[in-house]
Amino acid sequence: MKTALVIRHLAFEDLGSFAEPIAAAGYSIRYVEAGMQLIPAEAADADLLIVLGGPIGVYQTEDYPFLTDEAALLRGRLGRDAPTLGVCLGGQLMAAALGARVYPGGAGKEIGFAPISLTQAGRQSALAALVEPEAEVLHWHGDTFDLPDGAALLASSALYPHQAFAVGRRGLALQFHPEAEKDGLERWLIGHTAELSAAGVSIAGLRAAAAAKAPGLAERSRRFIARWLADIDA
Repeated sequence: MKTALVIRHLAFEDLGSFAEPIAAAGYSIRYVEAGMQLIPAEAADADLLIVLGGPIGVYQTEDYPFLTDEAALLRGRLGRDAPTLGVCLGGQLMAAALGARVYPGGAGKEIGFAPISLTQAGRQSALAALVEPEAEVLHWHGDTFDLPDGAALLASSALYPHQAFAVGRRGLALQFHPEAEKDGLERWLIGHTAELSAAGVSIAGLRAAAAAKAPGLAERSRRFIARWLADIDA
């Protein structure tokens, strides 16, 4: 059986709606808890590496030195075009691993359900399954990044132009969160209460939006990840 190694920075930010399609594609899923567990040696050669999100910044390496190890792991895998997916912090780490700048976004926090627009390359990618029949996804970030040299921009939003990029044929970085599910999001509302309060985000409003929009996003998310896994195995 193939192995999907998943680096998780918060217990409640897990694979969510990605888990079922990944297992259905024949992968055994193994989580590694960032900061609590060392990255195993086999991560470099895992059949699939996924680096999930978290509330810390890529540039906070003095406070969180394990970020340096994650970036080095990503740099090696991307250099070999090994199947690699980054979500939010994971996507930012991919950008940093490729030499791009990651920094606090000037437009402020982007939190909530909002559309993304696909580039021509994005419309030809697995992301096309995510934005049909609607294009709203969950955003939850304050940092942004420059597009790495040689990367293909796949998606933008009204606030931030760099929402997704591809590296080679098997590397994909996402700024947004297609994996988050309605029930699991309640844990986000609790765990990120300080961030939501500081950003002036209505928890009740975000909960209501999740009830209306997260189920459809989850279904599209499952189609998206299944198509991406098929594409990288082709």
